[in-house]
Amino acid sequence: MSGEFGLKLGPSAADYTEGFVNHARMREERLAKAQAAMKKNGVAAALLLRPENIRYVTGTKFPHFVKRIRYTLAFAEHEPIQYEYFGQPPGQCPWIKPENHRLSAHWADESPGRDASWDTAKRFAAGIKSDLQQKGLEKEKLGVDDLDELGRQALSEAGIEIMNVMPVMLEARAVKTQDEINCLHMAAIMADSAHYAMYKAIAPGVRERDVVAVGTDALLRAGADTVWGIFASAGGFIGGGSMSSDRIIQVGDVVTIDITRATYMGYCTCYYRNFLVGRKPTDKEKDMHKAAYERIYRVIEEIKPGATTADAAKHWAPAKDKGIPSEDITWCDELSHGLGLWLYEYPITNRLWSLDYPQTFEKGMTMAVEATEFDPKVGRTKLEEMGVVTDNGFEVFTRIPIKDIMICSPINVAD
Repeated sequence: MSGEFGLKLGPSAADYTEGFVNHARMREERLAKAQAAMKKNGVAAALLLRPENIRYVTGTKFPHFVKRIRYTLAFAEHEPIQYEYFGQPPGQCPWIKPENHRLSAHWADESPGRDASWDTAKRFAAGIKSDLQQKGLEKEKLGVDDLDELGRQALSEAGIEIMNVMPVMLEARAVKTQDEINCLHMAAIMADSAHYAMYKAIAPGVRERDVVAVGTDALLRAGADTVWGIFASAGGFIGGGSMSSDRIIQVGDVVTIDITRATYMGYCTCYYRNFLVGRKPTDKEKDMHKAAYERIYRVIEEIKPGATTADAAKHWAPAKDKGIPSEDITWCDELSHGLGLWLYEYPITNRLWSLDYPQTFEKGMTMAVEATEFDPKVGRTKLEEMGVVTDNGFEVFTRIPIKDIMICSPINVAD
């Protein structure tokens, strides 16, 4: 079922094969896309503090154990400058030239105290201003994606005017390169393996957290970089479950599982499936599953280059039809959202935003499409597919069965 963007190899391609990800090319193309978006939007320089934006323009990844501990100064016409909280390890990230590497000035979420944090923030602003001056850009507005109030005050006192650059970065990241698409496809393949492992592990007497452990192990063994969360909830009520609940799975439960932000090369999954434990589904459960599945695929049929999110969003069930008073409450129950180095990217498709503020689908956009059915007497059905927009429509990456309800640990009884 390999489509236009099908993969040829696994995640450990060798030097004598044609690897499915060309990392140098991916870094170069991502930076070029960011710079093009900055030029288009009149942004000469941008201070990036969100990890996904830093990774997008520099190809670097280090732990962010406190917020804003590392940051990047990106330029529309120059190479980016990377600020790290330690000296650059020898041989690591050699594409960052020594003259473009700095020691960051950070205040560890203001934990050093008011005076020490303010003193550090002033040094932070002075360093940014100095680098802008060297490029002749100190009088230009500085784009910023995520900066706390202390940093904003320090930049203001240094005479630097700031603006929101997040829409510019989301615009740059919306259409993926071939290498990015392959990374997301590989993440979906890894998530397939985790869903299958959890399917085999689900049984009466097993705890939700045991299932999560199985899924996490499967993802890491498959080559995932990180596993932010696997939400497994027996009974179909995600709100009552968590990533580490001790709830015991029983015969008859509907187990809803979402593999959320498991990543390969930073590219995220979002991937729901439902599993029924030890029995056949009722007619009501079949109807709920069918309704969610059909809405997903009606939306998928609308996803093609040139169509808009408004075209697709009309197929989602209105909140009022579900007895919910506002679309604000159900905004992520009926949703398609862009996937990339973060969980929510352009484009977003739901009834809350898309009908009045449509976005246009373009070839190369990657996204997840999810739908929910809920009945307080029955439980919750949540399904989701991941894929990419192609010339021929939406190519689905996820392979775990979705059309029919999966039954775990079937119990055989006499006719």
